[in-house]
Amino acid sequence: MSLRLLDSGGARPGSSVLDAGGGAATLVDELLVRGMTDVTVLDLSEAALAAARRRLGERAMAAHWMARDLLTWAPLRRYDFWHDRAVFHFLTDPADRDRYRRVLDAALGPRGQAVIGTFGEDGPESCSGLPTVRYGGQALAEQFPGFRVEQAELEQHRTPSGGWQTFTWVRLSRAGAAATALAPAPAPRPGSLY
Repeated sequence: MSLRLLDSGGARPGSSVLDAGGGAATLVDELLVRGMTDVTVLDLSEAALAAARRRLGERAMAAHWMARDLLTWAPLRRYDFWHDRAVFHFLTDPADRDRYRRVLDAALGPRGQAVIGTFGEDGPESCSGLPTVRYGGQALAEQFPGFRVEQAELEQHRTPSGGWQTFTWVRLSRAGAAATALAPAPAPRPGSLY
């Protein structure tokens, strides 16, 4: 679903993609296979990032890796695409959702798009011992004022234990909203940890 929504948004080899909360997930693998050269994976867990780098081997040098708390991160550059599969639904405190939106606004370019996946309305109320917020398509879109819904989808996701979870996905664009001023910065050297 992540790749399909990025493709729908026009992601190309020259596009910059931030995978927010990407950890050990395999999206980075697929993006690198597609020839993307500006992929950044941000996660709170250095161990999860290390697992992804080990899995990729030498190919890991083609991506950028950031061990950071998303909610306190101050982006130094802008991205064409923001991807988040399953971070936003862990933000049960409205103040944390506000911080998330501020970071998203600062990190996403003026014509950027965000692909966000959360537990659906009938998804689990907790995951890995943490409470979650569940969203339908409209409720999730309403969390991002100033963005236009380009696509909304439901996905039945098979869990590692064999069960099923509903995910709600949206692809959002800035819809002409004014972006927060941020001086452009060059992309970091591939393979860097910053």
